[in-house]
Amino acid sequence: MRKIFFRLVFLLGLSFIFIGCEEKVYLFKPDHTPPSVPKGLYSITADEAVWLFWDENDEDDFAEYLVYKAKEEDEYYKRIARTKTASFTDNNVKNGKTYFYAVSAVDYDGNESDLSDETYDTPRPEGFDEIIQDYQRFPRTSGYDFSEEQVVSYDDEDADIYLDYDEDYKVYFLCVRDKYTDIQDFGYTDDLDDVNVSPETGWSELGWVEVIPGHSYIIWTRDNHFAKLRVKGFVRCYNSRCYGIAFDWAHQVDEGNPELAPRPPHRDDYLRMAVKR
Repeated sequence: MRKIFFRLVFLLGLSFIFIGCEEKVYLFKPDHTPPSVPKGLYSITADEAVWLFWDENDEDDFAEYLVYKAKEEDEYYKRIARTKTASFTDNNVKNGKTYFYAVSAVDYDGNESDLSDETYDTPRPEGFDEIIQDYQRFPRTSGYDFSEEQVVSYDDEDADIYLDYDEDYKVYFLCVRDKYTDIQDFGYTDDLDDVNVSPETGWSELGWVEVIPGHSYIIWTRDNHFAKLRVKGFVRCYNSRCYGIAFDWAHQVDEGNPELAPRPPHRDDYLRMAVKR
């Protein structure tokens, strides 16, 4: 009887020991689901730089984005950056050369999404606070040559545009140098980068447009390049009369595709003034 009692006590003690040592086991199912493909990828052209932007990923397990780049349209992409923000600036570029980009998303388990839709861009030179003046008073500093990035005379054979003041209307006009150059008023912009792509339509039927501070203007040059400028304001003012404008500019050194947009029709009186070549 005594042996039976001790055996019962011993077995009871073992049961408490096993109960006390019991551990909870959690089973985790591996995550093989990649995050959503990034959407809304677009670029802004800059001087020796390309700015990339896209929609943010708001998934709980999102970790980072991978940025890919190709130098040819059919070339394999090469990863160039990792970033946690929905933007990236590529400074490893050359003006006048086209680059192709795509972005993917990665989660904390290392799953990578497919690549986003592709975007491409061609960096170009730009300048700030340039000044040209009324050709009737200051002919030698009234024109601008975008290809050489310099102020020239209104009748310089390489001038793309020049500035003219109309005494009767008290208005400044931006005028093209010859009938092979086109111009349009893009309208008000907050800054130069608001104009990212040259529109296919909207070109002036005349070879001149009124100068309005805060407006941006697009020029299609005779050698099939595109340029833009934004007028910051009037300058060189004396006795309630201003003699020039200040502007920021950018010029695409990569020759434009002639299929981008056909040249607009020109009227017989297209040029404000015939400039001898």
